[in-house]
Amino acid sequence: MPTKEVTDSLFSQNAIKVLEKRYLAKNDKGQVTETPTDMFRRVARNIAEADLLYNPNADVKKTEEEFYNLMMRKELLPNSPTLMNAGRELQQLSACFVLPIEDSMDGIFESVKQAAIIHKSGGGTGFSFSRLRPQNDVVRTTGGVASGPVSFMKVFNHATEAVKQGGTRRGANMGILRVDHPDILEFIDCKSNENDITNFNISVAVTDRFMEALEKGESYELLNPRTGQALLKISAAEIFNKIAANAWRNGEPGLFFIDTTNRTNPTPHVGGIEATNPCGEQPLIPYESCNLGSINLESHVSLNAGKWTIDWNKLERTVRTSVHFLDNVIDMNHYPIPQIEEVTKGNRKIGLGVMGFARMLFKLGVPYDSTDGIETARSVMRFIRAIGHSESEKLAQQRGVFPNWEGSVYQREGKRLRNAYITTVAPTGTLSMIADTSGGCEPEFSLIWYKNVMGGEHLPYMLEAFVDVAKTEGFWSSNLADRIVANHGSVRGLDEVPAKWQTVFATAHDVSPEWHVRMQAAFQEYTDSAVSKTINLHKEATGEDVKQAYLLAYKLGCKGITVYRDGSRSEQVMNVGSSAKTADSKAEEKRETTVPQIIHPRPRPKMTAGVTTRMKTSCGDLYVTINEDEKGGPFEVFCNMGKAGGCEGSQNEAIGRLVSLAFRSGVAPQSVIRQLIGIRCNKPYGLGKDTVHSCADAIASSLMEYMVRKSQDDTKEAAENIHVEYDRRIGAACPDCGCEMEFSEGCEKCHFCGHSKCY
Repeated sequence: MPTKEVTDSLFSQNAIKVLEKRYLAKNDKGQVTETPTDMFRRVARNIAEADLLYNPNADVKKTEEEFYNLMMRKELLPNSPTLMNAGRELQQLSACFVLPIEDSMDGIFESVKQAAIIHKSGGGTGFSFSRLRPQNDVVRTTGGVASGPVSFMKVFNHATEAVKQGGTRRGANMGILRVDHPDILEFIDCKSNENDITNFNISVAVTDRFMEALEKGESYELLNPRTGQALLKISAAEIFNKIAANAWRNGEPGLFFIDTTNRTNPTPHVGGIEATNPCGEQPLIPYESCNLGSINLESHVSLNAGKWTIDWNKLERTVRTSVHFLDNVIDMNHYPIPQIEEVTKGNRKIGLGVMGFARMLFKLGVPYDSTDGIETARSVMRFIRAIGHSESEKLAQQRGVFPNWEGSVYQREGKRLRNAYITTVAPTGTLSMIADTSGGCEPEFSLIWYKNVMGGEHLPYMLEAFVDVAKTEGFWSSNLADRIVANHGSVRGLDEVPAKWQTVFATAHDVSPEWHVRMQAAFQEYTDSAVSKTINLHKEATGEDVKQAYLLAYKLGCKGITVYRDGSRSEQVMNVGSSAKTADSKAEEKRETTVPQIIHPRPRPKMTAGVTTRMKTSCGDLYVTINEDEKGGPFEVFCNMGKAGGCEGSQNEAIGRLVSLAFRSGVAPQSVIRQLIGIRCNKPYGLGKDTVHSCADAIASSLMEYMVRKSQDDTKEAAENIHVEYDRRIGAACPDCGCEMEFSEGCEKCHFCGHSKCY
């Protein structure tokens, strides 16, 4: 048997880094106390024990070895809570939860409490706010009026902000509102400011009636959920256009096709599906949870006579063992709330999905955005679903059908299953980093990433599969990596790369929205639950492109859709006074006429005057003083902490000196703000839009407030000279390391340090 050192060596340095940061057990000093081998052994031993519930004489040791080998070979990885908590005190193993929100103050705040408990245990939550009465509706118990769903979403958001999930990160939520709710317009706009409701993804629950009205150019009714009465009619096209415009702007809201989803609800007699988990792949009834696992498709291809082919026999073995594993998880789970245990064990849903699909296609030599790519997806998922259902039937013979089987669609079909759902395509986030493969069913985001090495330097590394092909086919060169970096991580359009390999090695932004949607639909066709996928759009994409993607997704039977236009969350522009166009034209004139020169900072006069702002930070009160020159413009900055000494004080003094030097040398305030705003440390202060990410961020915010105030107080002539543009990288900057995050699988993740919002 291989030693622990040998088995641990199967994982890359990046994978080890992710495991140490997120998964491996630590002592009370924060020191890692287990290896990857220890972790997988812990999980396998714990989950195998469920066999004894059904057979006191079960060979638990054999089952443990099967589970252990499955994970150690990276053929299957369960969702993060299972890896983190199995065999440990918490023992909460599910990733996905949906909680109901009743239309009463007691019901609302009971759900807030339950969500906090779930987030603390490591899960993500989904909610439908559609039962809440609309804004300004009557509240008979108080004689007042209701504040509406969006106001209560903010309550949930603040509660989430206060609870760090599993001690490692804040929880995530999905907020859903029906398209026929009277507050739908406010809901669509509730994340237009990216500083608002930051712990929620949002989706509009779109009905067939709405889509019918849209197709016919008609209006549809908005219904008061308290009374069921129609309050008014509104143009379907108006709502559709508004959703698309907001999604074009920053990726939200998404669409949740609620009637399409409920047509495949296996237990309608138990409850209707009204919401999904945070990334959308798990539509669930109220109080239901689900545990997930992802098969690494890249490890299920084999090389025969110089050609890669899918190893169907190996894939069948993996699927059968995985279904057994996930069914055991249901029994070993410690549920955070009694109602969740009851509903979850009543339906016994599991979510067996995939990762590494793009890497599989690379080895097979099949382009992602092609008919062959779509057919490969369809055949793989068809096979996984068929074998998964077969194994669930086998377990039903041994252990019994799921308790809510009577009255389910499976009873009507005469199909006896152990699990109401078997297949799901979930985001894999850090799991795909542990397995060193691509995420979910997505194309690769780039062929090049960056690694952190000694001294804080970021070095590029290239996808090994591409390097192997390039060297074998003879088109590798020493500067090819630089060419790919300059081409945004893609090889398409590079003359030195043969046309065949340009098409095979597709990246997310090489793939058109239509092919993205068609790929999602191919996986959805053979997925019991839903598919988490991002429809990536080029920065130049239009609102019409978004609408066409929505319509195609509905037509092809997708249960939901999330779009993300490149760069739409990475820059926020604030114009005060002159327009961006005017500022750009002036900058262009300067570029054309300026020649290199040595700049000498202006001397400081004997006396200056200015304003001081107090900023709250996690290090203490920071006092930022901005002094002005004789023309009333910013001339120098002093930054002092409320406490003396320490690194914070010296660093802030250094920032102040450099900012002052910049101002005295004629550097525009907006350039300074752009460099400092959004810099993050590991101790942010505040909540929501008032969050101060670091002392540098606080200094930039002070400068910006000063510039805004100047524009309001000064004459029109002075105001026209103020143009503030800054880059906060909201949704794009990793909160752990500050590097840019990629948006895929319906969530954000950082390839650099492993941070992920996926579950």
